[in-house]
Amino acid sequence: MTAVLEEVRPLEDFLVMPEEEVAAAIEAARQALGSRVVILGHHYQRDDVIRHADLTGDSYQLSVMASQTDAEYIVFCGVHFMAESADILGKPGQRVILPDMGAGCSMADMASIDQVEDAWEQLRDIGVLKNRVAPITYMNSTAAIKAFCGRNDGVVCTSSNAVPLFDAYLKEFDKMFFFPDQHLGRNTGAKFGIPLDKMVLWNPHEDLGGNTPEQLHEAKLILWRGHCSVHGRFKPWHVDKIRKDVPGVQVLVHPECTREVVEISDLNGSTSFIIKTVENAPAGTKWAIGTEVNLVNRLAQRFPDKEIHLLAPDLCMCATMYRIAPQNLAWAMDNLANDTVVNEIVVDEETRHYANIALERMIGMTEGKKG
Repeated sequence: MTAVLEEVRPLEDFLVMPEEEVAAAIEAARQALGSRVVILGHHYQRDDVIRHADLTGDSYQLSVMASQTDAEYIVFCGVHFMAESADILGKPGQRVILPDMGAGCSMADMASIDQVEDAWEQLRDIGVLKNRVAPITYMNSTAAIKAFCGRNDGVVCTSSNAVPLFDAYLKEFDKMFFFPDQHLGRNTGAKFGIPLDKMVLWNPHEDLGGNTPEQLHEAKLILWRGHCSVHGRFKPWHVDKIRKDVPGVQVLVHPECTREVVEISDLNGSTSFIIKTVENAPAGTKWAIGTEVNLVNRLAQRFPDKEIHLLAPDLCMCATMYRIAPQNLAWAMDNLANDTVVNEIVVDEETRHYANIALERMIGMTEGKKG
């Protein structure tokens, strides 16, 4: 084993390589590994990484697709929570690699398991949990929080299936505690007519989340104070401006955008909804899209018969995902070709068990339903 490690070049060697050599190194490693490896590329990834991906999609979709392959190695070009999900959903023996361990998610980092458990105990202390309260976590969260939901009759949701899950849980539970993205929770709750004064915001840095016991007892929906650093940048004035600048444009945004933006947009929906909407749109239609810039640019290139704009004039890029560059991918792949696994993401068995319970609830409650 020591001899193999000595033959593997360090990351620094790849960082100084010309781009064409980096690309060649990735493909050489892929050829050496064959079907033993599958490379996943999230929709928000940069193009010079996406070009090497075997499968592209959103985080949950990619994890499911990878689990259906016979690959021994899953190289996830995404962020940390996505790689955790791939490890949870993967087959026994499949190993997940994240090319850069610094590729995190600012939204997922806004809710730690310690904070969530502390919030749950505070709700218990004031008697809120005497009623039926369902914890619901967005897919963009840590494995530990998914497991917390699994232990407490809760569920995981995606932006595609949040609506049917809310529908089911609102019928069975007195209230829901939704984390970590306040905007997806608020926008989904509004679709069911929950008034804003029945949605309270939980600040993890304040006692009772900054609320009174009365507010928490009366709330139908408790929203964690978290958000997406990309989608949070879209503002109502961006919508007003694009409509003025591009007559006839239709505004299509992700539900991680603020309530104010979603309310004045023409359509809102998940990444897959955005892609399908543009795919099915007639030629000549005009779209201003409020989501990550790499996806918007890719849609504009793919559909030159449609006029596609990024909703905001400034750069709306997922900076943490951008940390995964071709150089990181080449380094990880070269190591695998030399039988050395680097940056492996491993979820412990107990966390995996309970996280799977929450994910299986999601699948069971939304099978056949699309968001």
